[in-house]
Amino acid sequence: MALTQRLEFRQSQSLVMTPQLMQAIKLLQLSNLDLTTFVEEELERNPLLERANDEPPAGEAPAETGQFSDSDGGHNDEPGGGPGEAFEPGQEEWMSKDLGTRAEIEQTLDTGLDNVFSEEPAEAAARNAQDAAPTTYTEWGGGASGDEDYNLEAFVAAEITLGDHLAEQLSVAFTGPAQRMIGQYLIDLVDEAGYLPPDLGQAAERLGASQADVEDVLAVLQKFDPPGVCARNLSECLAIQLRELDRYDPAMQALVEHLDLLAKRDIASLRKLCGVDDEDIADMIGEIRRLNPKPGMKFGSARLQTMVPDVYVRPGPDGGWHVELNSDTLPRVLVNQTYYSQLSKKVGKDGDKSYFTDALQNATWLVRALDQRARTILKVATEIVRQQDGFFTHGVAHLRPLNLKAVADAIQMHESTVSRVTANKYMATNRGTFELKYFFTASIASADGGEAHSAEAVRHHIKQLIDSEAPSAILSDDTIVERLRASGIDIARRTVAKYREAMRIPSSVQRRRDKQSALGNVLSTAMPDRSRNTEPA
Repeated sequence: MALTQRLEFRQSQSLVMTPQLMQAIKLLQLSNLDLTTFVEEELERNPLLERANDEPPAGEAPAETGQFSDSDGGHNDEPGGGPGEAFEPGQEEWMSKDLGTRAEIEQTLDTGLDNVFSEEPAEAAARNAQDAAPTTYTEWGGGASGDEDYNLEAFVAAEITLGDHLAEQLSVAFTGPAQRMIGQYLIDLVDEAGYLPPDLGQAAERLGASQADVEDVLAVLQKFDPPGVCARNLSECLAIQLRELDRYDPAMQALVEHLDLLAKRDIASLRKLCGVDDEDIADMIGEIRRLNPKPGMKFGSARLQTMVPDVYVRPGPDGGWHVELNSDTLPRVLVNQTYYSQLSKKVGKDGDKSYFTDALQNATWLVRALDQRARTILKVATEIVRQQDGFFTHGVAHLRPLNLKAVADAIQMHESTVSRVTANKYMATNRGTFELKYFFTASIASADGGEAHSAEAVRHHIKQLIDSEAPSAILSDDTIVERLRASGIDIARRTVAKYREAMRIPSSVQRRRDKQSALGNVLSTAMPDRSRNTEPA
């Protein structure tokens, strides 16, 4: 077989990821906040893009709008059609005519101006206020409240963080530079709840100080405000607060050192360890509950972003559901074709022409990508509402098992597209606001061979069974499995335990202790009231 070189033509098909396609895919999975940030960056980068609510410059025609434009197309609502026809003929000449000085006007009218144009009390007060000297920074030109850039939050005092609050006390508590350095290092280790790491041995090594010096500084830091700060565990935090209240006696110390028994509601063991009776142990537990387990949370921390829904679902007049996009989360951008046509006539260099051509192409593609993103979100959300109609009508118990493939096949899209659309998107419904991924749940087989059940509906059923159990008849996981199978749900015991732990529901043993303890507290408070209200025969 001879090896030769030759030229051949072959025709094949392949999917090429162009930059525009990659941008469209990226826009699908962005949340509304990330999308707003991305569009703002494009507005700064591309001179042919502008916001839909921006007014065009004088003498310039309105820009070409994309799908997201709510512009009225530049029509004028004034009678007469054009801006130049708003005044009658000769009106501009009258307005531009010089009327002379005040004395000449009064001589012409044969009376004073105050008699002709008398001011109302409100107008006089407004004039006096304008003539008064400015008293604030904004009146001197620092910013006007009517300006769009006026930000009232800029005048609000900065929120004090826990680290700043502790650093202020550190500068007063210590005078030596070595102690201040150790104290500042420990303050930097404090988390937002006010706790230090359990092991501070590395602190002494990194600072080149002895462990005794670190412990001495730590003892002073633990006396700072708020009480309980700079503790290394919960027991130490509660002990610091009890010492501040002068309530850290031996019995309370034993209680603080055995918080695990308190969490298990093992009151009998705690009573023996503390050496007190039932009334004293109840008072001690009440004092523990009044303490603050996270003293640092009262100070400033990371701000939480408000969750804004992307889709609204409302009941329709025909008994169905009306799905609509939240217009506040949709960026409105326009492509200024007029500006491009003016620049293309003036630009002479090939490089500049290429730049503006690319800018026009990118701007047009961005408007189309935003339009396609909105249509895709609406299509996916509509199909989810159609598939989960029972949930919107009757509640969580009627949530059906649903996966990405079912929605993708119904709307003729790929599963990856549906996955990107449902990421970081929220739907506001009559039953609350949910992430779109909430409606995609696994299926659990039916015991009688019927329709499968949604995992979220099964979790809701388990929670209902546990909430309705009596203190004298606590349901074990095996009992819950039997009751679910009687309801037509085939589920294993380990699955029940997994769902119960995911919902942070304790075991049957712990629930029995909690409910019996709560019942005992109710009876103990009711008995004195009943004996007090009983009249002697």
